[in-house]
Amino acid sequence: MIGRVLLAALLAGLVAGLVMAVVQHVRLTPLIIQAETFEVAHDHGATEQAKPHDHGESTWAPGDGLERTIFTTLTAVVTACGFGAMLAGVSFLAGLPITKTNGCIWGACGFLAFSMAPALGLPPELPGMPSIDVTTRQVWWTATVILTSVGLWWLATASSWAVRIVGLAAIAAPHFFSPAKPAEAASQVPASLAAEFATSSLAANCIMWLVLGTVLGFALNKFREDARA
Repeated sequence: MIGRVLLAALLAGLVAGLVMAVVQHVRLTPLIIQAETFEVAHDHGATEQAKPHDHGESTWAPGDGLERTIFTTLTAVVTACGFGAMLAGVSFLAGLPITKTNGCIWGACGFLAFSMAPALGLPPELPGMPSIDVTTRQVWWTATVILTSVGLWWLATASSWAVRIVGLAAIAAPHFFSPAKPAEAASQVPASLAAEFATSSLAANCIMWLVLGTVLGFALNKFREDARA
């Protein structure tokens, strides 16, 4: 049975990852490339003013075109497979089956916990935008995902209104301590481009999660029917 669950998670992750990769290629990658032109121009100007002959070591990044598309697709598929395995694992351990009728709801909850809630404090960022240090981002993001997931679980499964209120409090708690960017930070990326990327990124993640939950529900439902037969 565990093998069937894992297979369903991988299948759903593959489909959702490919859908996400298409959306990224069509919608997000052009915005990233556009932002990179501002970042390169800013870095070049700063280098010229500081040390004209000190080139330093450049950080590797996939080239434009096919190479970028391949790496983006692989990342999307691997990430979606990981999320699919996580959803299937939670469902299996909790004894709450993901079906073709509720798979979309599971996907929506995943989007709220892993994308929407963290984006309220740390919206998706383009290259060249000011950002807080990585450790602070990771700690806050992890805490937000855990508290939101627990809060959603209590809202969905608890029979007591007191527990549901605690669930709402857990969802809201991290946003009272959301990290703030340095006031002096400046960006060469236009605000309109940053806003467009943030909304497009959230929309892409929403599509990925809904596809993931729906396909996972249909796959698990099919495997259960085959097992009974």
